[in-house]
Amino acid sequence: MDYEIMMNGTVRIGERAPDFEATSTMGNVSLKEYNGKWLVFFSHPGDFTPVCTTEMIAFAKANPYFEQLNTSLLGLSVDSNSSHLAWVYDIYCRTGIRIPFPIIADRNGEIARKYGMISSEVSNTETVRNVYVIDDKGIVRLILIYPLNVGRWIPEILRAVQALQVADRNHSSTPANWVPCDPVIIPPPTTFEGLLQRKQEIEQNKNGMNWYLSFQNPKNCQEICGEQDLLSFNRKEEKF
Repeated sequence: MDYEIMMNGTVRIGERAPDFEATSTMGNVSLKEYNGKWLVFFSHPGDFTPVCTTEMIAFAKANPYFEQLNTSLLGLSVDSNSSHLAWVYDIYCRTGIRIPFPIIADRNGEIARKYGMISSEVSNTETVRNVYVIDDKGIVRLILIYPLNVGRWIPEILRAVQALQVADRNHSSTPANWVPCDPVIIPPPTTFEGLLQRKQEIEQNKNGMNWYLSFQNPKNCQEICGEQDLLSFNRKEEKF
């Protein structure tokens, strides 16, 4: 077996997220504590680093939006808890912004390797910028990986959580560039009779391109997404 695979676990979409218990800036945390809630679990390379600092501030500003989606934020790096505390305190002193979510101190890299957050081609110790969206049943639904020198766009992570929740509620899919509460894609028919019926519906309602691509307005979208305007949220973000 490849050494990298042995030392650095792989987490795949559709699998149950690996459990863990850890020390954080808000006390001991475990994955089990988030049962019944969605979770955005993300890693950062290091404390007191410029890109990571801008990301923590951006996540903090977006936290109320995530909370409206029954979604918690949870950060991680291999720095110590003392370092995390000093860093978030420095952010607070200089900006007045409190980091409202825990940051895990994964000193031995056990959780980072379990989740595949360390790329030995980049660094044997620092985590790259992984994002795992874990649903309320503990299943990994989305994975994003950014390099050390590119900061994450938080509105896209928020939009992805909204898309997952709306698609689940409507048993549908979301098209490219979907934003709340745009139409969603209806599952295509699986029988010839269904195909003919779908063609007729499209001709009547003008809601699709062909039998395999048609749309409907999502149900309960405002209930899930509220009145959030992602473009407005993005414009509110301060530039550093």
